[in-house]
Amino acid sequence: MNLWHLFQKLRPFVHPYRLLVVATLLLTLIASFTAQVNALTLQYAVDSINRLIESGQGLAQGWHILINISVILLGKEVINAFVQFGQKFYGEKLRIFVSQDLAQGIIEKFLTYRLAFFNEDHNQAGKLQTRIDRGIGSLTRLVQIFFIDILPLFTSAIVALGLMFYANFYVGLVALCIVPIYFWLTYKQAQKLGGWRRNLRDGREKKSQGILSIINSITVIKSFNRESIESEKQLKLQKELTDNQMQTRQTSFLFDGLKTFIEQIGIVLIIILTAYFVLDGQMSIGMIMYHVLLFNNVSAPIRSLHRIYDEVNDAMIYSESFFRILEADHEIEPSGRQKPLIHGNFELQNVEFYYPNGHHALKQINMQIQPNKITALVGLSGAGKSTLISLLDKFYQPASGQILLDGMNLEQIDTQYLRDHIGLVLQKNHIFQGTIFDNIRYGKTDASLEEVMDAAKKASIHEQILQLPQGYDADALMLSGGQQQRIAIARMFLKNPPIIFLDEPTASLDAIASEQIKHSLDQIKQGRTVIIISHSLSQIIDADYTYVMREGRIAEHGEHDALYHQDGAYKEIFDAMAKSLNIEKIAKTFEEDAEEETHS
Repeated sequence: MNLWHLFQKLRPFVHPYRLLVVATLLLTLIASFTAQVNALTLQYAVDSINRLIESGQGLAQGWHILINISVILLGKEVINAFVQFGQKFYGEKLRIFVSQDLAQGIIEKFLTYRLAFFNEDHNQAGKLQTRIDRGIGSLTRLVQIFFIDILPLFTSAIVALGLMFYANFYVGLVALCIVPIYFWLTYKQAQKLGGWRRNLRDGREKKSQGILSIINSITVIKSFNRESIESEKQLKLQKELTDNQMQTRQTSFLFDGLKTFIEQIGIVLIIILTAYFVLDGQMSIGMIMYHVLLFNNVSAPIRSLHRIYDEVNDAMIYSESFFRILEADHEIEPSGRQKPLIHGNFELQNVEFYYPNGHHALKQINMQIQPNKITALVGLSGAGKSTLISLLDKFYQPASGQILLDGMNLEQIDTQYLRDHIGLVLQKNHIFQGTIFDNIRYGKTDASLEEVMDAAKKASIHEQILQLPQGYDADALMLSGGQQQRIAIARMFLKNPPIIFLDEPTASLDAIASEQIKHSLDQIKQGRTVIIISHSLSQIIDADYTYVMREGRIAEHGEHDALYHQDGAYKEIFDAMAKSLNIEKIAKTFEEDAEEETHS
């Protein structure tokens, strides 16, 4: 991406604030002329005072010169104060507004992306955060540089260069010749630093991801006493980052020294040339200071160019990643999808699915999920059960085959409309920062307090909420894992959808809570299409139909009794579940208890 492409991409974000741009440009034009006042005034002062002295006159005859100089310079400073305030204020206002729109634009955009986008290796949470934060910061800084730094400096330089040529062609030519040499050095510097800057960006992303990983894994790290190992990992990343920074700085300092030398050569040549013309009688003595000050106005952007160019290059590098996120159009669902009446009859035909890392998660899946019935998915961990639910909820697209809902291809159904009709309860559900009330009402954003409380009662969490000092206004993140799971289940009850996906809904709950939730789920299952993944024997037995998955394939399917007597994968899994619960001992306990009651 070059600078022109970058400005083209920024244009839609700047366009709504074009009046601010126009105001800034007008003020820039005024400032570019006021910047030359010092040179003109100094030339007038030196030549006027020199004529007075040569004619034998002194202070008495020169008061009008001092008054003129004072009025001009003070007037210029007053005008300049207002102009600079306007430039900085409008430029900063433009930067803030563009920053707001960039941040909101990328959030709104990637909220529409499929889960596959976030599961790619280069789109990990820490890396995305770094790209977005630094991308927005760099791009808005670029807007600020252009309207507050570059435009005023270069407009002033062009005006100053024009005045130099007008006064003397040869002096103007010397000034003009210095500029392209300096620009060439800056360009070579950017070329040399380009690769290192990208490495620097990658290093920062890895560092950010590493810190995020430590925070998320701190309990595991401490439980295994692996603090030193994690510290070594971060030290290695930090050393790579430091080495890259040192290489970048070393090259920058070398080129900056060369550019400063070229600039000073220009000043020396201007002084020598103007002194020659004064001695030759072609210029007044005031023209020496006049040209030196004008050349300072020409070289001012040159002195700032390396800093500006560095920031522009940073913006270019981070903007590539930023706009790659912003323009990932292939992840967005096309418009014009249909919104049919949903009954819940799913049919999967030869479905294949690969994760972004290449893992073949589902292989030749063919199944029928009947509406208004409970379908169980059984299998060992990694068999593809949760992946299958993710496809039914359109979090992912199948690599091949098709999924039909009530006879219509799932891809033709509007995703938002589909998810409005699906309730999803996972093994670990996300609880948002905020109150318990807001977290439950996430299932129905316009729900009343009575509706929220009713949903909490169904999820067997209402009484525990009332025991908290702040009740429903308590912070939901302060709840235990099991309580948070019930909040998620209450959220689903409030949504009250016709299709329910349950992925280990009672995994984080104790036995009594699990039984309470099972009773509540039994109520909401009536008259709905339910797909459940569970290692609970009672929930599997309750299913109308069961599919057994093994290594991404359907190994067996049928009703409980028929499947169990096939002596296949289902019986093996079912028996293993029973043994893990020590069913024989439990049964013996019940029998003994029954005998005691009979004897009594």
